[in-house]
Amino acid sequence: MLNIYDSAASAEKIKKQNMALITFKRMCRNKLSIVGLILIIFFIVVAIFAPQIATHDYTAVNLAEKFMTPCAEHYFGTDDLGRDLFSRVVYGTRLSLYIGLMGVITSTIVGVIIGSVSGYFGGVIDTILMRILDILNGIPAMVLAIAICAALGSGINNCILALSIATVPSVARLVRASILNVRGMDYIEAAQSINCSNARIILSHVLPNAFSPLLVNMTMNYAFFILTAAGLSFVGLGVQPPAAEWGALISAARSYTRSYPYLILIPGIALILLVLAFNMVGDGLRDALDPKLKD
Repeated sequence: MLNIYDSAASAEKIKKQNMALITFKRMCRNKLSIVGLILIIFFIVVAIFAPQIATHDYTAVNLAEKFMTPCAEHYFGTDDLGRDLFSRVVYGTRLSLYIGLMGVITSTIVGVIIGSVSGYFGGVIDTILMRILDILNGIPAMVLAIAICAALGSGINNCILALSIATVPSVARLVRASILNVRGMDYIEAAQSINCSNARIILSHVLPNAFSPLLVNMTMNYAFFILTAAGLSFVGLGVQPPAAEWGALISAARSYTRSYPYLILIPGIALILLVLAFNMVGDGLRDALDPKLKD
């Protein structure tokens, strides 16, 4: 026989399932968010099955076939070294999604920790942390990322680190604002009165209130990471050859814009579609999680 705690846990589980279902139904009303979700799923499938989808070795050089226009053998044509552009764009999907995923995870974890400590404890700790974030926030994210990559050197890991540092302030401030809204609530004081640890109060009672805005922020940051990583690769501070990253592909082809425009257009279109997809899903999530929205 279920005791009162098991019943409460079951009720909470059902409530969460119902909220997830309601959120999905609300998202379905926004057709653009569904289109974005389909595009994201498509790119994820391409990234997972890249070895099976790619028709050639994306690093293989064949100067005899350089600058071939799109044809049956090379769907997207070849670049200045005779490498198959279709295969390079396919593998570039992996890199873009990987950079976005690792960047979002890193910045979210660090931002949640800083925002939670600052918002929950307040006082001197809050003042010190917020002033440090103000300094970082005063520098444009792209400029800060370029400066960090220039100091640490190019490469995937340094690119992820630079972009994570640039986006931590926005995550931390979002979490801090959510915590300040609930810090003085009765259930927080009740948890403190029974000697619950600060870590347990933050994880169990405070952070869940920041989940909705944090989820939207993560989706938007994912698009930012992908686009900014492409920008860093374009200026030579991100992913380096022979790795196939969309920004690097566009940068390598900029000298042939007039003669072979497909070398820029194809990876550029792929980049636009993926970034647009995450932005559309982020907009849909924001509307679906809006507490003012009525069914």
